[in-house]
Amino acid sequence: MILGVQILVGCKASNTAKGTAIGAGAGGVIGGLIGKQSNNTAVGAIIGAAVGGATGAAIGHHMDKQAAELSADLKGARVERVGEGIKITFDSGLMFDFDSYSLTPGTKQNLTSLAKTLTKYDDTNILIEGHTDKKGAEDYNMTLSKKRAQAVTDYLETLSVAESRLTTKGYGELQPISENDQENRRVEVAIYANKKMKKAAEKGQL
Repeated sequence: MILGVQILVGCKASNTAKGTAIGAGAGGVIGGLIGKQSNNTAVGAIIGAAVGGATGAAIGHHMDKQAAELSADLKGARVERVGEGIKITFDSGLMFDFDSYSLTPGTKQNLTSLAKTLTKYDDTNILIEGHTDKKGAEDYNMTLSKKRAQAVTDYLETLSVAESRLTTKGYGELQPISENDQENRRVEVAIYANKKMKKAAEKGQL
């Protein structure tokens, strides 16, 4: 199973192939394995929501359009296509002042662009995650990460992104992605198909 996971997330596999390769019954299991293996729950959430087959391929193609628009609109953010979804990584050092969870003007501009795409494509669910580096107390970092993720979520709601689509999580310093503190201070956004999109894909209506 781990070998299969490595193949699915490998850079040589196309996004359509990744979507097609994951069967509906295996999506949650593979998502959990990938999330644990990569120490990244945003990736795990995307893969865990995968349906696979022709439906997954249609969803992947639909996500390609959204990812292209987001890549063009978002400044200072990394947009990645993962399986049947999209992962966005914001540098929290650019989003917030030091030791603060108040959004900067530049962050609000970025989130306004993000919200335009999210409301245009209203057939997705969105996971917002906050992460910190290891400086300071673990409990403090956990609280700060939760407040930063919630600040992003709250602002998206003011921009007409439905609350029912949004899930907010804070992980503090528990999911580092680098030895570089700045890279670990981040907000990640996972975008994946909701029931509406999956139903449309099944019917060939995407």
